Amino acid sequence: MPSKRVAVELQTFIAMAVSLEHPDKFVARHIGPDDRDVAEMLRVVGQDTLDGLIDQTIPATIRLRRPLALPAALSERDLLERLTEIANKNEVWRTFLGMGYSDCVTPPVIQRNVLENPGWYTQYTPYQAEISQGRLEALLNFQTVVSDMTALEIANASLLDEATAAAEAMHMMESSAGAPDRQAIFLSDGCHPQTIEVLRTRAAAHGIEVIVGDATRAFAAESAAAGRKLFGIILQYPATDGAVVDYRALIARAHAEGAMVAMACDLLALALLVPPGELGADIAFGSAQRFGVPLGYGGPHAAFFACKALHVRKLPGRIIGVSVDAHGKRALRMALQTREQHIRREKATSNVCTAQALLAIVASFYAVYHGPKGIRAIAERVHGMAASLARGLRAMGVTVVHDRFFDTLRVAAPPATVQAWLDAARSRRMNLRRIDERSIGIALDETTSPADVDALLAVFGVSALTCVELARESSPAIAGFERTSPYLLHEVFGTHHSETELLRYMRTLESRDLSLAHSMIPLGSCTMKLNATAEMMPITWAHFNRIHPFAPLDQAQGYQVIVKQLEAMLGEITGFPAVSLQPNSGAQGELAGLLVVRKYHESRGERDRDVCLIPASAHGTNPASAAMAGMRVVVVACDEKGYVDLPDLEEKARLHAKDLAALMVTYPSTYGVFEEEIERICAIVHEHGGQVYLDGANLNAQVGLCRPADVGADVCHVNLHKTFCIPHGGGGPGMGPIGVAQHLAKFLPGHPLVAVGGESSIGPVSAAPWGSASILLISWAYVAMMGPDGLRRASEVAILSANYVAERLHPHFPVFYRGKRGRVAHECILDTRGVKRSAGIEVDDVAKRLMDFGFHAPTMSFPIAGTLMVEPTESEPKAELDRFCDAVIAIREEIRAIEEGLMPRDDNPLKHAPHTAEAITASEWRHPYSREQAAFPAAWTRARKFWPSVGRINNAQGDRHLVCTCMPVEAYAAE
Repeated sequence: MPSKRVAVELQTFIAMAVSLEHPDKFVARHIGPDDRDVAEMLRVVGQDTLDGLIDQTIPATIRLRRPLALPAALSERDLLERLTEIANKNEVWRTFLGMGYSDCVTPPVIQRNVLENPGWYTQYTPYQAEISQGRLEALLNFQTVVSDMTALEIANASLLDEATAAAEAMHMMESSAGAPDRQAIFLSDGCHPQTIEVLRTRAAAHGIEVIVGDATRAFAAESAAAGRKLFGIILQYPATDGAVVDYRALIARAHAEGAMVAMACDLLALALLVPPGELGADIAFGSAQRFGVPLGYGGPHAAFFACKALHVRKLPGRIIGVSVDAHGKRALRMALQTREQHIRREKATSNVCTAQALLAIVASFYAVYHGPKGIRAIAERVHGMAASLARGLRAMGVTVVHDRFFDTLRVAAPPATVQAWLDAARSRRMNLRRIDERSIGIALDETTSPADVDALLAVFGVSALTCVELARESSPAIAGFERTSPYLLHEVFGTHHSETELLRYMRTLESRDLSLAHSMIPLGSCTMKLNATAEMMPITWAHFNRIHPFAPLDQAQGYQVIVKQLEAMLGEITGFPAVSLQPNSGAQGELAGLLVVRKYHESRGERDRDVCLIPASAHGTNPASAAMAGMRVVVVACDEKGYVDLPDLEEKARLHAKDLAALMVTYPSTYGVFEEEIERICAIVHEHGGQVYLDGANLNAQVGLCRPADVGADVCHVNLHKTFCIPHGGGGPGMGPIGVAQHLAKFLPGHPLVAVGGESSIGPVSAAPWGSASILLISWAYVAMMGPDGLRRASEVAILSANYVAERLHPHFPVFYRGKRGRVAHECILDTRGVKRSAGIEVDDVAKRLMDFGFHAPTMSFPIAGTLMVEPTESEPKAELDRFCDAVIAIREEIRAIEEGLMPRDDNPLKHAPHTAEAITASEWRHPYSREQAAFPAAWTRARKFWPSVGRINNAQGDRHLVCTCMPVEAYAAE
């Protein structure tokens, strides 16, 4: 027995040891409701404990009864120290690799006030345009930049990356051809290698024959297409090795033969070169990365896409257009076709859902800040140094292959000399590109200095000449291809060139947008949770964001730590033994997963398995992705409670037993409930030879509680921009990694330049080997700071919050679906259809009126028309949930006044919502309700009022008169 003194000392030591644990737990920062809130919320939902609520929500047979095997949670400080150590494992060399990726300068005013600003990066896709006018204007500016630089009439608001934009161009041309004898596409061998391979991956699923070769022999190569005529040609301009080729005759020949032409372009080069529209191209696409967006080991980077006006209805992705609001004021919104995959489903020509809005916004501000003169000056400087380097090399007898180039040189020599040059470059911490055994590529960029050119000359044994001396005698190397047409003439590109002016312009636009910095965004199916500052900080550190995606792996060892650990984390969370981080959107994850399934069937001699069963409640991207994967969609009915109709599933699985490829099922379901029979559903599909694809959009209700692999799924994509805290960025970026069962692992996406994926890979689905690698840091940080207990707690509180909202709002707007024990999952559907009959109020009216209360609307009319789908997330405290519920209840009372005849059906606060400051302060007010009720419907709106900058927008007018670039200055003056 220890003495009393020893016992006291022991207790003191234990107390001291406990106190050494960091008191600032990130879990408490991330999860909004504290213990007192949780207790009160449980009382409202009628449960004593969180465990009891979860038992009522999730089927007992699929519950995970052990903690996740993940490291203990880190504090924010410990996390940042750990990430600093990891970042220092990366080495930032001077990189001249090119291939569509260029180092650049992000102006600090843009980095601080956009890229690092939650007022910009936390917004949702601008489907509620009245409270999204800031980012809509920035994206309209982006479209104008692209349209001007490419000299094509219509541009979209960004795609995922250059290689997937090429795939979209291919599908667009195939769809436009509409001829069964046109089933081949010709790719110039001057295209970037990753682009060629992504195109091969996507073409294989559609039975498109891909011919790669010298573009000047495109039509001679038709004989290699087994009699199939070309529907399209894709060219790189400048080519991957820097060559600037005159494609005018080829384009004219293509059009004469009935084929379309798409050109992959360098946006900065187009400041000096004849643009593709003037060469006759139908489509132009590329990456806007070098317009101020960091390399980030491959992304995220906004791809651009432009085409002739006659092809606008087939243009993939989102388009920002100009319309008017209810008061006749100019207003912006997304055009109808931007939700093509939700409207047309399996008949869609694209499955694009997430784009790269935040990065497109950065690129647009880069163009605004520099203006046409600044952009041209940057392009001339880059080209001038390339010309000086070429002159110096030639002066010493080095062979520079192409006479006409923009920023990239190809130098040739015997293999031994090439290797000696590469060794010399490496000894100076420089990365040059080995194109083949006898040539090297050298790509310069905005960050290249005269000292860098001198160092490059030294690599090739040239020491007597300097860049400054050579520049005096060098001449442009684009003779005959100089651009003469103007660009960026709109006023917005001519008035914000000082930091003061740009800062005020950015702040003006920011003030027009509602973001998570203002209030909760309760979108069902699109989890909008905290994007913590500590998670976001590392993405702008130089040791992470200045690494080229094709840099040697020994220079990216920090990224390799993140990649391997995040793969392991996601594998443990989902239950799958193999994970690919390459897909850089949820929809691309769907496509990748389905392509893996197809490859699996083909490996077993079952190539004909091409039917994909999809429940009627599925996300629109599900059938669109199945179509993109070359599958035939068969719809499975849902019963009156929202569950998959098992008899219908069994019948259709049996009917298609010989050609069944897969079932796509969202879990929890899109109706916001856990399917009780999910294991039986998976078993039915397996019994008939199919694979189960689980859409992980709703994974936020599963983490730490159940796992997709354990219920019987074979593949699942994970929306890192939902469950794992990458911010939505106003419409992107996103990431959609996939986890797969062991028998599918060998088919995971590969890459032509970096060894990733399985030995029988489907090929790459993204331009970079790990997709948008820099934002993987955010999800890694989230998991590291939450730890296994925190992740489980987040899921439990997300489910609690949804049930709390459901209980509070059910008496006012009935909750549409509940599970068998009366619970919803992490989201609930509110039925607003009754008030249309009783008061003439549409779901849109409710959504717009919420803006007057300072809230973004829940998801409207999906998956059921006339409803609102609410997902509160675990990050919102009870006070915010109550504020939202109070707003919805107050709106219901306003509707009751209409029902009781106290307010006209056509002149009431809902029909005229949202109310702008301009409308409220107008000299005349003829409505039967007061200005006060219109503008300040709740007490909190007096303390912090968010004013929509425009009234309700006329979407139909905008679609009838599609305007997708900045209007001329005269139009603004007329307004």
